[in-house]
Amino acid sequence: MPWLRGLDIDSHEKNVRSSMNIFDKYHDPIIEDSIKQWEDGKRKEVDNLLDIMITLKDESGKPLLSIDEIKAQISEFFFGVDGPAAGAEWTLAEMINQLEILQKAIEEIDRACAREAFRLHPHVPFNLPHLSLEDIEVGGYFISKGSHVFLSRTELGRNPETWEEPLKYNPERHLGENVSKVDLSEPNLRFISFSTGKRSCTGQTLGTLLTIMALGRLIQGFTWSVPPNEEKIDLSTSEELTLAKPLHAHARPRLDEAMYPVAPP
Repeated sequence: MPWLRGLDIDSHEKNVRSSMNIFDKYHDPIIEDSIKQWEDGKRKEVDNLLDIMITLKDESGKPLLSIDEIKAQISEFFFGVDGPAAGAEWTLAEMINQLEILQKAIEEIDRACAREAFRLHPHVPFNLPHLSLEDIEVGGYFISKGSHVFLSRTELGRNPETWEEPLKYNPERHLGENVSKVDLSEPNLRFISFSTGKRSCTGQTLGTLLTIMALGRLIQGFTWSVPPNEEKIDLSTSEELTLAKPLHAHARPRLDEAMYPVAPP
C-alpha cells in the first residue's frame, strides 16, 4: 500500500540508514582528508585504490570523479571485497560438519559446494540499494517511483517457496542445473551472490575464481576434520553474518611434504 511507505512499520529503512550513517562517519573523513592532501601537494605518489580514483583525469585534465562518486565507489568496494574469503570459509565449515560432502568435494571439486554456501550464507544481509524509476508492481507489491529498494540476501536464499529444506546445506541441489561453466552468479535471483543486471558486481568473474581457487587449494592440500573434543563446527553468526566464532578446524597434510612451502626462519 503506497500510503504506508513513509511509516516504515518494520523499521527496515531506519536500520539501513543508521548502518549507512555509521559507515559514512568513519569512511568519509578518510576520503576527504586524502583528497585535501592531494590538492595541497602533500601527496604525490599513488599508493592505493583511493589514490587512483582521486588522480584519474578526463581528456581536459580535470578530475574524472567527483567526491560523491569516489565515496560511492569506495562504499561498493567495501560491501563486496570480502565475499570470496567469506564464501570459502563458510563452504569449508559446512563441509567439515558433513564429511561425506567433503569427501565428494575432494574427489571432484565442484562449483556446487561454494554455490550452496553463497545461497545459505550471504556475506552481507542486503543487496546494494536500487532506485525505482517508475511506479511498478512486483510480485503483488506496489513500488512507487523514487522508492529505494533493498533485497534481503538472507531471506531470498532461504525462501521455502523456492528451496526444499532451505536451511540444509545440500550442494547437490545445484548439480542438475544447466550451467556450462564454473559460475557462482544466479541470474534468476533465487539467491544473490554477485547480483545481476546492469548493477551487478564488476568483480563477478574475479570473485568466482578467487573463491573456487581458495576452496580448491584448501581441500586439495589438507584432510579436514572437526577439532579434537568437539562434535561439530559452530555455524552461529555474528551481526555481520560472519561466523560468530573463528573457524577452528583440524587439518592434516594430504600431499608430499615438498608441496608445502616452509616459512623462512
